[in-house]
Amino acid sequence: PPDVYRVEPPLDVRVLSALVDVPGFAELRDRPLPPVPALRGDEEAEIFSVLENRDLVLHHPYDSFDATVALVDAAADDPNVLAIKQTLYRTSGDSPIVEALTRAADAGKQVTVIVELMARFDEVRNIQWARHLEEVGAHVIYGIRRYKVHAKACLVVRRTDHGLRRYVHLGTGNYNDRTARLYTDFALMTADSEFGTDVSAFFSALTGYSDPPRFRKLVMAPTALRERLLKLIARETRRAEAGQEASIRAKMNSLVDPAIVRALYEASQAGVNIRLNVRGMCILRPGVTGLSENISVVSIVGRFLEHSRIFVFHNGGNEEVYLASADWMTRNLDKRIELMFPVESAHGRRKVLDALDAMFRDNVMGRYLLPGGEWQVPRQPPGTERFEAQLALYEQAERANAVTPGATLEPIGNLGRR
Repeated sequence: PPDVYRVEPPLDVRVLSALVDVPGFAELRDRPLPPVPALRGDEEAEIFSVLENRDLVLHHPYDSFDATVALVDAAADDPNVLAIKQTLYRTSGDSPIVEALTRAADAGKQVTVIVELMARFDEVRNIQWARHLEEVGAHVIYGIRRYKVHAKACLVVRRTDHGLRRYVHLGTGNYNDRTARLYTDFALMTADSEFGTDVSAFFSALTGYSDPPRFRKLVMAPTALRERLLKLIARETRRAEAGQEASIRAKMNSLVDPAIVRALYEASQAGVNIRLNVRGMCILRPGVTGLSENISVVSIVGRFLEHSRIFVFHNGGNEEVYLASADWMTRNLDKRIELMFPVESAHGRRKVLDALDAMFRDNVMGRYLLPGGEWQVPRQPPGTERFEAQLALYEQAERANAVTPGATLEPIGNLGRR
């Protein structure tokens, strides 16, 4: 039958990952790149005070996942914490996040966990975690009818001398300490009151206590994300038509939504400069005369799996920088619960923009999409120095940590060259 294929290699090559644990063979291994601490030990112990003074923007796996675990750990053990609310889409088999949520529920705190049972390949594990959390007294919600809950959000409600305070974690990737060492993802940790109000309303909507709210900071799918993205693209299009500078830079796993692609084509035809980093599927054809000559698409398949979603709009020079759990796919925009959120701190914006710019500079692992659908190694003049984005970003995190965790970032500059 035409739908049956015979292949010689094994279908599931993940079994080969066990070879990495075989001792020896140092000459065959990559240079170790252990995650860099994002906080000092004393800061992890005082995570609430840290967030009351500044936002944290983490870039995994360059920044350690420990700061995320520290937030949930502290919430579980702090007697002033009243409630923890969290989404779980994929997590590890011995998850420190679930262990902390268990302690919190055992201690009598209000623990609400939204577990997505339809997370592909993790259905059994998620059912097991959900039952375990229910047994210790957590309020477990088994997803939302007709929609996958793919958003990554955690809310901690804590009593302080000045009243109740909310602490928030939002991310582009899962609460999984193991994949956080292999996947590139961004996370925002903040005690900003508007973020706290929004995330609280988000959980109220998902738990059935309110209708979908109007957010100040967050943009949620399927209620508003598609419309917001199209409006942001259209705004750049109008600026270009008026003769103003206009640009869009975006990074995602896949780009397959027809309406988004049409909007990008229209923006390109108006003169908007569009640079896209798409690791996986992409139905857009860049570089087609009269259609998309102002669009370039690069893909990086490297040592770490590129998983973060970043959307940057020029906005007349007042750039808007967003992170999101959603790709530009119909399923994400229409059939999943997703969140997009802005990065507002100067340090956080710098970190996100550095990462995005590094993706577009990579001439080692980068591959550029041609109009006909082929991928091409970038052509470089003789003598061009090699620049590898993932290595540069690791070295940037490493050097910042050598001064002090969370220190000012060194410009990418000469990093990542080999």
